[in-house]
Amino acid sequence: MQLHVRMSPRDPSEQHRAATPLELFFDLTFVAAVAQAAAGLQAGLAHGRVRAVLIAYPLVFFGIWWAWMNLTWFSSAYDTDDVAYRIAVLVQMAGVLILAAGVPRALNGWHFDVMVLGYVVMRLSMVTLWLRAAVSNPAGRRCALRYAIGIAVVQVGWVAWLALPRNIGLAFFAVLAAAELAIPMWAEAAGRTAWHPRHIGERYGLFTIIVLGETVLATSRGVATALGGKTPFGDLATVVVGGLLIVFSMWWLYFDMPSDEIVASVREAFADRITGAFAWGYGHYFVFASAAAVGAGLDLAVSHVTHHSRLTDLETGFAVTAPVALYLLVVWLLHAPYKAPGLLRSFVVPVAVGLILAASATPEPVLATGLLLVVVVAISIFAKRAASSTAPRGGRSAAAGGAQAPAAP
Repeated sequence: MQLHVRMSPRDPSEQHRAATPLELFFDLTFVAAVAQAAAGLQAGLAHGRVRAVLIAYPLVFFGIWWAWMNLTWFSSAYDTDDVAYRIAVLVQMAGVLILAAGVPRALNGWHFDVMVLGYVVMRLSMVTLWLRAAVSNPAGRRCALRYAIGIAVVQVGWVAWLALPRNIGLAFFAVLAAAELAIPMWAEAAGRTAWHPRHIGERYGLFTIIVLGETVLATSRGVATALGGKTPFGDLATVVVGGLLIVFSMWWLYFDMPSDEIVASVREAFADRITGAFAWGYGHYFVFASAAAVGAGLDLAVSHVTHHSRLTDLETGFAVTAPVALYLLVVWLLHAPYKAPGLLRSFVVPVAVGLILAASATPEPVLATGLLLVVVVAISIFAKRAASSTAPRGGRSAAAGGAQAPAAP
């Protein structure tokens, strides 16, 4: 490690580019934030504060996701791994931990002060990184300065947002979130950052695994608590089996197509059309948020069996099926453009989404949802095998932009 390295753009075609130990360490701090968000969602629903927590949860998860995503894309283009860069990332990690500490207050009583403090710490650290990139890289200076200016201005808005009453604050949050999302589009219009497709694909895949891991942990914690209260395991068997089928299938369906090859296709078109990259990157907000919510839903299902939840049978079913359906739908939408056309790509997932939501009204919604996802996975496996057997020699697919043979559904 060097004391200082000129922050020049990294080669987007660099061989063997992978996540660094610092990036993996950075991700670990988000484990705490995601866990707090899922636990707060579960507690709010279990105690009957359905409307309040369903409004607050998307706001909380936006702060978690957006802070993670910004450093991830910046690092893909400008990671120097020198002392100054490491310190800036460590400051952001401290901000993540502050944010995580504020999640329960935000979900329980609409008190976002600690969360905003942690968020602003992270974002101001990003401003310093973009200013450093602007100084070191004259070719990308306009783009970097737009990032720095945009981020700094919006942070003033977040601090002012804390003084607003809740009824006005919700609308102002939407304005500030839209401004955050618009900053990269405005900045990239002045020049493109040199992010690495395989690196980005790996980073998103790793964060998906982290969120799914939190889902497994939430379910395990709920079952352990129930068994500690002398609940017979037979009463929990369908929730445990169905929950495992759900989480395993969610992992399978996300990684059914190599993310790095999808992002490589996006990267090829990025110079002329930036919308594809933003659609793929921003769409993962719903992937991550819904995956974390599945963990809360499964924990609620355990609480319902042990009579520690105020939700009805139908409401408990929807607490599981709604986030699962959203996850499945968004993953399908993100993958669909890179898969071969056909009935499977067009109809299997929408039909499965409808059936999963309908499973909320069944006596065993968790098990029914898990079995439906297994059917989707099985269809995907057989469809991929059929596509491979009919593909030209070499296994290349024009539909996937030269990537491996596409899968379905």
